[in-house]
Parts: sequence; C-alpha cells; structure tokens
Amino acid sequence: MKSLLDQLPSIVADGKKEAERVMERAESNYRLGLQTRELVIPSKDSNWQELFKANVASAANATLAYPNTLIYGDNLLAMAALLAGDDRTPSMRGKIDLIYIDPPFDSKADYRTKITLTGTSLEQRPTAIEQFAYSDTWAKGSASYLAMLMPRLFLMRELMSETGSIYVHLDYHVCHYVKVALDTIFGADCFRNEIVWKRQTAHSDPKRFGPIHEVIFYYGRGAETPFNIQYAPYDQSYIDSHYSLKDENGRRYQLGDLTARGPRKGLQYTFRGIDPPPGRVWTMLPDKMEELYQAGRIVFTSGGTPRRKRYLDEMPGVPLQDIWTDVFPVNSQALEATEYATQKPEALLERIIKASSDEGALVADFFVGSGTTAAVAERLGRRWIVSDLGKPACMISRKRLIDQNAKPFLYQHIGDYQVEQMRSTMGSKFRIGDLAEIVLGLYGALPLPVEENPNKNMGRVQGGKTLVLADSPNKMTGLGTLRRAIEIRDNLMGGWDKVVVLGWNFSPTIGHDIEALGQAERLQVLVIPPDLLDRLKKKGHKLRADEVRFSSLQYLKLGAVKRVLQESGESLSISIANYVLLSPEALNLDEANRDKLQRIINSDPLALIEYWSVDPDYDGEVFRSVWQDYRGNTENDGDPYRVTTTARLAGLPKKDGARRICVRVVDVFGFEAEATVEVR
Repeated sequence: MKSLLDQLPSIVADGKKEAERVMERAESNYRLGLQTRELVIPSKDSNWQELFKANVASAANATLAYPNTLIYGDNLLAMAALLAGDDRTPSMRGKIDLIYIDPPFDSKADYRTKITLTGTSLEQRPTAIEQFAYSDTWAKGSASYLAMLMPRLFLMRELMSETGSIYVHLDYHVCHYVKVALDTIFGADCFRNEIVWKRQTAHSDPKRFGPIHEVIFYYGRGAETPFNIQYAPYDQSYIDSHYSLKDENGRRYQLGDLTARGPRKGLQYTFRGIDPPPGRVWTMLPDKMEELYQAGRIVFTSGGTPRRKRYLDEMPGVPLQDIWTDVFPVNSQALEATEYATQKPEALLERIIKASSDEGALVADFFVGSGTTAAVAERLGRRWIVSDLGKPACMISRKRLIDQNAKPFLYQHIGDYQVEQMRSTMGSKFRIGDLAEIVLGLYGALPLPVEENPNKNMGRVQGGKTLVLADSPNKMTGLGTLRRAIEIRDNLMGGWDKVVVLGWNFSPTIGHDIEALGQAERLQVLVIPPDLLDRLKKKGHKLRADEVRFSSLQYLKLGAVKRVLQESGESLSISIANYVLLSPEALNLDEANRDKLQRIINSDPLALIEYWSVDPDYDGEVFRSVWQDYRGNTENDGDPYRVTTTARLAGLPKKDGARRICVRVVDVFGFEAEATVEVR
C-alpha cells in the first residue's frame, strides 16, 4: 500500500481537477445559486425599532451589493455559488482579502450537540448530512481528509484577491502534508509563517511528550500582502528593569539614547550647548529635537547628557513572533463561550484579522463553527462571508451576531443542493425520473404502468388504493403541487382513496396550505430524508426500504395577532400558539433521548423553539427579520431556556390596507417552519 506521501501528488492533482470542474460550471449556463432565507436586522426584541429605522434603507438594498453573509451548506457548493455570482451579485472571484479556516481535524472528535431544556437535556448526534460528511472526511484516514481539503483550497485561492492572505489552522495529524500541498497550490515563495499556538499548558500522556500546540500556516495569494505588526504586552520583569522611573503622576518611563553612529547629513549639530559624542550624531533634526524638549520629552542627566523620555503607556509592546503562548482557549465560564466543542478564542482571530486586513476588508471562513471569525470581523469593522455544513454551527453563529448587534446580514442556503448531490451520486447523465423511481421503491410503492406514468414519479401501495407521488428535488413542494396531486388522485385510472406526496423542499407555508385544503384523511405529505442521496452514494442501490424513514412535516400555528393604530404609527402583537415537531424517529437520537423528546412534545412543545423572528411587512420574496427572540436571550422573559411566545413591535410606520406578517421558527434541531397572516 502506498504511503500518504506517495499518495499526496495524486490527491493534490485530483483536487485541482475537481476545483476546475466547479469553476467551469460557475462560468457555464448552469450556475449553482444561493437562496436567501432571512435578512437579519439584529434587535433581540428590545431595540428593534431604532435599528430598523437606521438600517431600513441599507436592508432594502442589501441584495444589490455584497452584505455580510452566513451560508448553511457544503462549503464546496458555497464557494461554487460565490464564484458563479447571480443576477443580483457579481462573482466573488478575486474579491476576498483574508481567509481563515479551521477545518475539523480530529478524527476522534465527538460532534454531538447538547441541548439544554427546562428540567432536562438532550444529546443529538450529528445530522445525517453532517455525519456522512464527517465519515467521508475520515473514511480512509488522513488520505480522505486531504482529498476533502484539496479542491476547497484551490477554490479559496480563486476567491482571494491578488493581495489576499490565508491562514490554515491544523493540528499534528496532517499539518505537514497540508504544508506540502499549500506550497503546491499557493507557491512556496508565498509562504509567510508557520505559527505555533500553545493552546494549553499541559496534556498528560505517559508514553510521549504532551501535545499542547496547534499550527497555523500563513500564505499570501501573491508576492505582496498587507501586514500590520501586532504587539504583545511587556512582561513585568521587563517593565521593572527597563521602566523603573516614574514621573510626578506615577507614570512609568525610561530614558533612551538620542544618538546614533555617524556621519549622517543634517544630524551633526549642537543642541542647547551639547554636541554628540565623537563618531556619533543626533537621531533627529534640530526642529524635532527642540519640539520634544519643549514638550518635556527630553531631559538632561546630572552629567549634562540629553536623554529622551519614553513612557511605558505609549509603547506598543513587544512585536509578535511566530510562537503564540498568550492566547488561551475558551473556558466554560468565559463571556464568549457558546458551548460549541471546537470554539476558537476571539483573541486568536482578532490577532489574525488585525494583522492581515484593514477596516472595510472582506474576510471569509468556510468552516465557521461557532461564528468566531464573523463575530470578530464584525467588531473590527471588516465585511465577512462565512459558511458551515452544520446547522447547530449556523444557529449559534446567527444568535451570536444578533447578541452583538451586528449590522444587517443575510442567512442563505445552498440552492438546488439535492440536484448537486444527484450529479455527484448518479453521474452527470442522471434523470430526475430515475431518482423518483428509487424514492418510490424505498417508500414501498410499486411503479404505475409507463403509459400512465412516463415521468416515473408515481406509484401505488400494494394491497390498497393509495397513490404515491415523488416530487422533484429541484423544485419546492407547495400548494400547486398539492392541488395537482389531488386532481391526479381523483381522476387517474378511475381514482384513488388517498394520495401521499413525498417532497424534498417545501414552501414555507406548506403547513397552512395542507390545513386550508381540508383533505387530512385523503392527502398526506411526507419529507424525503435529506441525507438520502449521501446514503445512496455510500451504499449504491443496496439501500433497503426498512432503512429509510419518511417523516411528517413540522408545523407552526399562530395565536392572537393584533394591529393597533397610534398617532405616530402602528404597533403589532403576534403570538405563537403551537409548534408541531416532525416525528422524533427521524432525528439522530438514541432511545433514551428520543423518549425524553417525546415527553417534551406531549407536555410543552413550545419549549423546543430555539429561535423565532418576525417580518411585519413581508413582500413574499425577502424575509426581513426585524424582531428576534431565542433561547439564551433573557431580555424578554428572563428564562435562558425558553423563548417568549409573544412579539411586540411598536413604532411601525402607518400602512394603508392589509399588513402581511410573516413569522419564522427554528427548533432546537435546526428545522424551520413559517406562518403568514394578513391583518387589516
């Protein structure tokens, strides 16, 4: 078997080919897009009005420029969409000034998410999509990890500006192989530093020296990259030995030499009756010397020698080198702690972002995790684009940004994710009908005769009069689909007792559409497992029907909605009455956690809401979240484990006619539901 070093050239070459295929598609008629799920105008309920007034103009035009963006989905597809651009936004090729990535590099990491609820807690294993991604990453050990990383690094290089920088954060498992690959991708002459971060003080290991550091490789896109020197504070022993003097105000200072080796033009002169020593000159011109003297910054010693007074509190500190021992990991009591397993400290990202970018620069992170890069970039006045495959990561990042009153930002999903996965799973010549046939078989439906079913998307349940329709993965299952399914049920082949619609993607109002049709006994809508294509890719067509579970939809029901006219505008009050979670069996929980969840569903379903937001004037296209509440925000009800169930919005501008209000809910597992109501 070849060693990893022997495999590395072909891994890099294959990664380059995959990246080239992505770029070719980005320049073709077929372009992968990003779907905007939410334009977030952070408010945390209490101060939404002022933020809305201040940002309404920029929010309305947010999709015309490049706003800060949080993307949920595979970062390979996210980068493909950024490279492609769309009708509203240009390609991001060559636009990103700084990239930091911290890809998951510990193959033994436990990516479980702990969910704390009132009176209990749940442990959720990674979602199926995340789980397959992680297992793919480590299926063949370090070789498959490198194969995952290579095309992404090539795409990152395409996204970087000519003066851009990239920092790649790794540990000892694969860092040396990645360094060789980075030299190939970016060029050895573009290597700047190998930074050693001492992340802990001790690691007990009886068989070796304890591994207590990680490595960050710093490269430039080209020969020139901006760099701002960063400084560390002086240690106390240095202060005591070098800044032992104090002025009348107690400020520490030292007296420094004002001479240098000569001769130098213009620096050989007499200053207040004193000449520099033989062979030396003053360090500055006469005007500058006199200016410092008048400011009290030059003093004469008892021997009559002028010395420059340098105050400790005006010195930047010690220039940082490539070993960082002063940045500590996030502990559980830290204010910035998010309970995300691999969270990196803000101090680490602050140092990197300050060193390699200026205010207004565009920063990206394609493994954003707990959102540290976005949070720090926001605080430092940089623009940002970040993405992650994990829904918990995106949920934590969104809440974290709202917590710090970030500027409005977009929350986006990968468009046509299933179509992209089909291309990967079934080859470029796939047919949607072929996939529909597989889905029907896994549900247990027999295909209808081809003359009645040329698209291969309909089947029947054996032993009854139930019709099954598998919807297309490249469209939203909505009211139009349901009406068509009912018409087919009533007319095709003499009619059927019931129709089951299997869908991949659903319109946000699907729950209300089902209720409005009033066909509960004869119409059923089920969710095709979102990880199905990944599982087909792994097992081919050997996947058995009893291994696949089609789950029910989650559903949001609104309570009282009140609209009150006031002298200066309007106010709204919107309540949530109920939230119905999809079947617990569809979640990646063990039996004990599934039982806990079922008890919560039965007794207190609203406790499962993680985040909800309101658009008080929904246009049907861009959901503008101007009011938010979420677990952990105690400004509304003081309970960190629950959201408030009523949103109150005051100070809205008056509006003639009906006001269309949209509410979106995300539960603790990352599932979303939406309800829309018109109020006159």
